[in-house]
Amino acid sequence: MIGQERKPRLLRNLTRRLIPAIAVLALPLAAQQAQAQADGRSGKEVVQQVCSACHATGAQGSPKIGDKNAWSKLSRSGLSALTQIALKGIRKMPPHGGQPTLSDVEIRRAITYMVNESGGSWIEPVSKASRPAERSGAQIVRVQCSKCHQDGIGGAPKIGNREDWIPRMKEGFDAVVRSAINGHGGMPARGGMANLTDSELRSAVIYMLNQGKGPAK
Repeated sequence: MIGQERKPRLLRNLTRRLIPAIAVLALPLAAQQAQAQADGRSGKEVVQQVCSACHATGAQGSPKIGDKNAWSKLSRSGLSALTQIALKGIRKMPPHGGQPTLSDVEIRRAITYMVNESGGSWIEPVSKASRPAERSGAQIVRVQCSKCHQDGIGGAPKIGNREDWIPRMKEGFDAVVRSAINGHGGMPARGGMANLTDSELRSAVIYMLNQGKGPAK
C-alpha cells in the first residue's frame, strides 16, 4: 500500500518539475516565432523558398512568374481576393502554399512580388503596425493613369484638360472617384492598379483635374 501511495506522489512531483523546465525551453522558440511573425520574410524570399517550386516553371498548371497575360488577369481580382485563394488553396495548390507557418502578410508579399515580376507595379505590404506611406496623386498618375489619360486614349479625359473633366462632374466629384474605384467603360476597377486605396485614387483624380491649373482644390 505504501508503494502504491508513493507512485502517484512521485508522478505529481516529477510533473511539477518538468512543466517549468519545458516552459523555459519554449520561451526562446516562442520569442523567435513572434519576431518572425512580426517582421516576416519579404515577398522575394517567400517566393524563392516556397512559391517558386511551382510558379517558376508553371508546374501543376500554376501561373508562371513572368507570364504577363496570366498575372494581368489574376491581378484584376485584387490583392485581398488572391490572398484568400492562397490561404484556402485552390486545385492542386494546398492552403498557405503548403507552408502553414506562412503569415497572411508574407503571402500577400509573395503575391505582390509575383505580380510585379510579371509586369505589375504593386507596393509590397508591410505589417499592420507599420503601414506604408500613402502615394501622392502625382506618383500614381505617372505610374498608371498617364497610360490613357495623357493622350485621352479610349475617350479618357486628358490630364489638365478641364473641358474633358467638367462634364463628368455633373453628379459631383465623389461620383468621379467612385467611377475610378469601380471601373467605367474601358477603364478597369481602380484604374487597373488593384492595391490603390480610395484616398490614393482621390488624390490621383484631383491631380489630373488640376495639373497645370494651380493648386488642388
